[in-house]
Amino acid sequence: MQTYLTGEKYAWRCAPRHDEQMFAIAQSYNLSIPVAQTLLTRGYHSKEAIESFLGAGSLQDIADARLLKDAEKVVERIEVALKNQEKILIAGDYDVDGVTSSALLLTCLRPLGAQINFFLPHRQRDGYGLSVQTVERAAEHNYRLIITVDNGITAHEPARVARKLGLDLIITDHHRPHGELPDAYAIVDPHQADCRYPFKYFAGVGVTFKLMSLLYARRGLEMPTKVYELLLLGTVADVVPLQGENRFWVRHGLQQINREAESHALRSLKQNANFAKARISSLDVGFYFAPQINALGRLDDARAAVTFLMSENEARTMEIGEKLATLNRERKEIEQTIVQEALTLLTAERIDVVKSGVLVVAGERWPAGVIGLAASRLVGMYGRPAIVLHITKDGRAKGSCRSIPEINMFEALSSVKDILHSFGGHPMAAGLVVDVKNLPELRERLHAYVAERVAIAELRQTLHLDGELQLADVTKKLAHDIALLEPFGAENREPVFHLAQAVLAQEPVLLKEKHVKCMIFSEGVLKPAIFFNRPELYERLKRQGNESFSLAASITENHWNGRTNVELCGLDVAGLVTAP
Repeated sequence: MQTYLTGEKYAWRCAPRHDEQMFAIAQSYNLSIPVAQTLLTRGYHSKEAIESFLGAGSLQDIADARLLKDAEKVVERIEVALKNQEKILIAGDYDVDGVTSSALLLTCLRPLGAQINFFLPHRQRDGYGLSVQTVERAAEHNYRLIITVDNGITAHEPARVARKLGLDLIITDHHRPHGELPDAYAIVDPHQADCRYPFKYFAGVGVTFKLMSLLYARRGLEMPTKVYELLLLGTVADVVPLQGENRFWVRHGLQQINREAESHALRSLKQNANFAKARISSLDVGFYFAPQINALGRLDDARAAVTFLMSENEARTMEIGEKLATLNRERKEIEQTIVQEALTLLTAERIDVVKSGVLVVAGERWPAGVIGLAASRLVGMYGRPAIVLHITKDGRAKGSCRSIPEINMFEALSSVKDILHSFGGHPMAAGLVVDVKNLPELRERLHAYVAERVAIAELRQTLHLDGELQLADVTKKLAHDIALLEPFGAENREPVFHLAQAVLAQEPVLLKEKHVKCMIFSEGVLKPAIFFNRPELYERLKRQGNESFSLAASITENHWNGRTNVELCGLDVAGLVTAP
C-alpha cells in the first residue's frame, strides 16, 4: 500500500517496499537497491519484463511497418511519383515534431531523386494544419502529390478540394481521429480503429520514419544516418511516451549522436545552451535543445528550422542558430508575462483555484505560440488541467490545454464539442477554438467533467517516489544503474527517491537568488544537495537547525574540472520546523 507525505510544495506518494523481490532483482542483475525498487514500483516484476526494459528491446521486437494501415499503398504511390518525376509537396507543422518530420522526408526522398519541396504554415498567418489555400497553390504550381506530416487527420475540406483538383493527398498523422476521416488517397495514423500496428504512441516523426523505413527496405537501402537524429529530436520534443518502440529508437538516436561527430545543428544548439556535458541525454534534448527549435515556430517562421536541421553549410546553420537563441530568450520572457497576467486574471475574476477542476483564462495580447507553455506552467503550479486562450478580433478564443494523468483532455473536450468550433490533440495536450461568449459554459462543464473523475480537494502537484534512499547509496554505481533506465521522458520519468532522517550539516546557501545549495548528513555520510528554482526553501531550511527532515531527490552527476561527483538534486522537503 502506498503511503503519503505532505511536502512543502508537493504531495508525496511513497512506493511500498517488497524487500524479498527487491533484493532478488538487485542480486540477479547486479543493481543498486534503489534501482531494483524502482523497477518493482514501475511494474517490472518478471524476468522477461525486466530484461526487455533494461535492454530497451531489439530490432526483432520492432513491428513490421506494413501493419500500418495504408503504409504499402503510400510507399507504392511515392514510388510512382519518383519514377514519373512528379512534384511532391510536404505539408508539415510549425513545432519540432512537424519540422523534424518534414526534414526526415526530405532527407530520405531527395537522395532518391524526388522532385520535392515543403511548406510549413506560419502560426499567426496560416494557423494549424493543411489549408485549402495550400492545396490550391500546390495545384497551381503543378504538384501531383501532397504528403502531410504531423497533421491532417481533421483536414476534411482540404482533402475534398485536393480530390476535386486531381491531387493525391496522403495524410500521415499521430493525433486521434474524431468522427469521420478525410476523403484522402491514403491515411497513415496508428490511432485509426482498423490499424493493426501494435504500437500506437508515435510522434508524427515516428509515423514518417516507419513509412520511409518501409520504402528503403523495399529498395534494399540503408536509411541515412541523419534520420535517427531527427527521429530522436521530434519524439522527445513531442512528449510522447518513451516506452516500447519510442524507447528503442530514442535510445538508438542518443547512442548515435553521442558516438559520432556532432552535426552543425547540434553544435549550435549546444553552444546556445552553454552545454558542457560529455554526454547528451533525452532530458537534455527536451530541456535545452527542443525549446530552441520550437521558438522559431512560436514567434516567427518555422521553415528556417528545416534548413537549420538539414544544412551542411556550417555558417548558415550557425546564423540560424543565433536567431533561435534570441527567439528562445524572448519566448521565456513572454511566457513569464502571460503566467503573471493569467494569475492576475484568476484573482480579478474571483476564481478559487483550490476549488476549480480546471483553470480557464483568456487574454487579447497573448501570442498563440506561447500560450501552451503558459498552460503547462499553470498545471505545474496548481496540479489541475489548465486552458490558456488567445482572444481574436472575431470574438473567438483559440487556445491550448495541458492536463494531468488523471484527466484525458481529448475526451474532456469531446464532452463539450457542441460548444467548440474545433478541437484536437492528445490526452495530456490539446488545442481548441471556442466563442468568447461560451467561455463561462466551457469552464463550468469542464469543471463538472473533472469533478466526476477526481476529488477536486485532493488536486495538487504530486511527486511519485520510486523508492527509499540512504546517503551511502549515492555513488557512481547508483548513477550508472539509473542510466540503465534511460531514456527518461513522458511515462518513463527520472527516478525520485525518499531520504528520511536527513540533517543539515551547515547553513544553506542561496545561489543567484533562486537556487538553494546545502550539505546533507545522514548515518555518517555527507552529500551536497541543490534545489533548483526553490528560493523559498532558503529561509525555511535556515530555521531547521539540527532537526531532521525528509528529502525527495533525484540523482545527478556534476561534471566540473574533469571530475565527476554524484550528488542529490532536491525536489522537495517534508517535516520542516514551523515558524515561531
